[in-house]
Amino acid sequence: MSQELVQAVMVLTKQKGFSPEVIFDSLEAALLQAYKKETDANDQAYVELNRETGDFRVFAKKTVVETVEDSNTQIDLDSARKLDLRYELGDTIEVDITPKNFGRSAAHTAKQMLMQRLREAERSIVYEEYYSREGDIITATVERIEGRNIFINLGKTEAILPPTEQIPGETYQVGDRIRCYIVEVKRTTKGPQVMISRTHPGLLKRLFELEVPEIYEGVVELKSVAREPGMRSKIAVYSRDENVDAVGACVGPKGQRVQNIVDELHDEKIDIVKWNEDPTIYIANSLSPAKVVSVTVNEDDKTSRVIVPDYQLSLAIGKAGQNARLAAKLTNWKIDIKSESQAAEAGETAAEGEVSL
Repeated sequence: MSQELVQAVMVLTKQKGFSPEVIFDSLEAALLQAYKKETDANDQAYVELNRETGDFRVFAKKTVVETVEDSNTQIDLDSARKLDLRYELGDTIEVDITPKNFGRSAAHTAKQMLMQRLREAERSIVYEEYYSREGDIITATVERIEGRNIFINLGKTEAILPPTEQIPGETYQVGDRIRCYIVEVKRTTKGPQVMISRTHPGLLKRLFELEVPEIYEGVVELKSVAREPGMRSKIAVYSRDENVDAVGACVGPKGQRVQNIVDELHDEKIDIVKWNEDPTIYIANSLSPAKVVSVTVNEDDKTSRVIVPDYQLSLAIGKAGQNARLAAKLTNWKIDIKSESQAAEAGETAAEGEVSL
């Protein structure tokens, strides 16, 4: 199997991307397993495979003794000197113990074992590659569509984009190249399972990191993300440099940066608000584009009361409560919104912790 074996290793090297040494090591291990199935196999045996010719032999290390008590680990002096007259008692020597007619049977068994080992090694390599990219974006191709499930070709493996992870209203065609967020990578008996999403808040965050140099460089920090996929999102940003406008950096010249992201997310509307360590200011900002009159906060239970002008109430709450809901997710505060008229009718007056804006 000599030269054919070497050629097969080279083919596998090119096809699978393994180094030749990895394949040769796996083949040696497979040959050893094949040998151990032989009758009276030596437990101390090991296999050496010539990387150039493909020839292989089975060896065992044995100690030269006068009287052999364990044939697996010992050899008598007369037998040792038949191999080399220089051997003395106590020497450790390598003895060729390759069985007769071992080559053909070993080749068949080793081939099966090798293919199994290579499959496992390939799965491990793919797992490690995608596991290291958890929380990152990958550009992939729509391979096929079965029902509502979209099968995505990631390059070295396949992933499923289930309906729950698809942006509502977005349609896909075979051959489309789309950006997905790698949520999680799991080991399974069938190989790595890559969980991807188009709806995860992390996708929006990574898109801004890729689109806005100031975020990538760490000058602008993206503090929080709240998202209702395909409809509307809010992000809170903060600038570490007083000379850099965090919101302006994310919007970009003529709004191009944020527009690129909106286009990527099926026209999802994106509100960019300025983060502030003062929760009253932050909550007011989070309700953008609505204007706020005052904000009262209760630090103990993280609740807030917001008063807005009468004509801004519907805008502050948003369609089906969307604006208020996203603001609450963004800030992690409960937000109760009232108009000035409603507040007056309820007899609510300025309270401790209230800030007028």
